[in-house]
Amino acid sequence: MTIIHDDLMTPEVINDPHTYYRALREAEPIHYNEKWGGWVLTNYDDVVQVLRDQYRFSSDRMGFLARELSEEQKGGYAPIFEVLSRWFVFADPPFHTRLRLLLNPLFTPKIVGTFRPMVQEIVTGLLDTMEPRGRMEVVRDFAYQVPMSVILALIGMPDLDREKIKHWSEQIGVFFFIRADEPRRREIACEGVTSMVDYIRPLVEQRKNDLNDDIISVLIRAQQEGGLDDMDVISTIILLIFGGHETTMNLITNGTLALMRHPGAWEKLHDDPSIVEKAVEELLRYDGSVKTTVRWAKEDVELKGTTFKKGERLLIALSAANRDPAQFSNPDSLDLTRDPNAHVAFAHGIHTCIGGPLARMEAQESLLAMTKRLTCPVLETDDLHYVPSVIHRALEKMPVTFKKRS
Repeated sequence: MTIIHDDLMTPEVINDPHTYYRALREAEPIHYNEKWGGWVLTNYDDVVQVLRDQYRFSSDRMGFLARELSEEQKGGYAPIFEVLSRWFVFADPPFHTRLRLLLNPLFTPKIVGTFRPMVQEIVTGLLDTMEPRGRMEVVRDFAYQVPMSVILALIGMPDLDREKIKHWSEQIGVFFFIRADEPRRREIACEGVTSMVDYIRPLVEQRKNDLNDDIISVLIRAQQEGGLDDMDVISTIILLIFGGHETTMNLITNGTLALMRHPGAWEKLHDDPSIVEKAVEELLRYDGSVKTTVRWAKEDVELKGTTFKKGERLLIALSAANRDPAQFSNPDSLDLTRDPNAHVAFAHGIHTCIGGPLARMEAQESLLAMTKRLTCPVLETDDLHYVPSVIHRALEKMPVTFKKRS
C-alpha cells in the first residue's frame, strides 16, 4: 500500500528531507518505494537493527550492482568496479575487516587529538584571510578547505593539486551519491576514477622508496607484508580522500547554517565553548551530511511482519532515525546540550564511519573559531540549492556576510 509519494528527487524532498521522512515514518516506517525499487526504513530501532546485522544484510554495493548489469554493461563501468569494489565501506567481511583493522589505529580519538593544532592553524589562516572581506561562500571558501587540507596532509599527498583532486572527487561522487541531475553519471564517474588513479599511482611508486608515517606509507607496508595489491592501496587512498573531505565539508556547512538559523545557539556556543563536543553531536543529529545509506538482504529476512527477500535493497534513512520522537525528545528542535544523543549520523555497527573522530574534531575547531571571531553571519540569499542526491545532504553554495566581533 502506497501511503506517500515515492519520488525521492522532488525539490521538496531534496530541500526538506526531514518533513518527508517524518511523514513516511508516521505513515509507514517500513515502506516499499516503487520508484527507487527497494525498501525505505525510517524508524530508529529498525535502522539500528539492520545496520548492526552484518550477517543478514550486506554493504557490497558493487557486488549487487554487478548482478543487475549485463556483461556488456559491466564493461562500461570497468574503472568504477576496479576501484569502488575495493572500498571497504562497500565490502563485507573478511575484506572489510582486514582493511578496517589496518586503518582503525590511525583514526582513534587519541591520535586524532594530535592533529588538532594543525586544524586550528588551518582554520585561523582561513578566517584571517576572509575577515577583512566581510563575506565568504561558506562551502568553497571555508568548509571545503579545512578537511581537504587535513586529509591530504595525513595521506601524504601534495596540497598544490587540491582543485584537481576536488574536481575528480566530485566526478566520482556523481555516481556514489546517486545524483538525478546528471544523465552521464557513469561516464563522468569513470573519468574521475581514471584521473585519480593515474595521479596517485606514481605517488605510491615514489613513496615505496621513501616510507614515513603518512597513510600512503602505512598502506605500502601492509602491501609488503602481504594481503594487499597495488590497486588495493590506490583505491583505499581514493576512498580516504573522498570520505575525508566530502562529508566533513557538508557537516561544517550544514552545522553553520543550523547555527545561523538559530542565532541564540550561535551565541550560546560563543559564550560557552565547553559545550562544543555536545554541540557538534547535536548538529550531526539535526542535519547531518549523510541522509541515507544502503544495504542488501543476503537472505529472506523478516522485520516486524515485513519480509525482505534475498537480494532486495534497503534505503536506511539515517536522517529520519535521527529525528524519531521515540528516541529523541523534541527531535525537530536544536539543543546544543542534548544528552544523551545516540544519533546514527555516522551509521552504526561494523560500518560506523572510520573518520568520525576526525570529522568531529574538524567541525569542533571550525565552529568554535567562527563563533568566537564572528557575529552570527547573514545569508546573502534565501534561495539555497541542495545537490539533488538520495544519499548526501549538501548545499551547492552558501554565500554569507558577517562582522568581526569587537
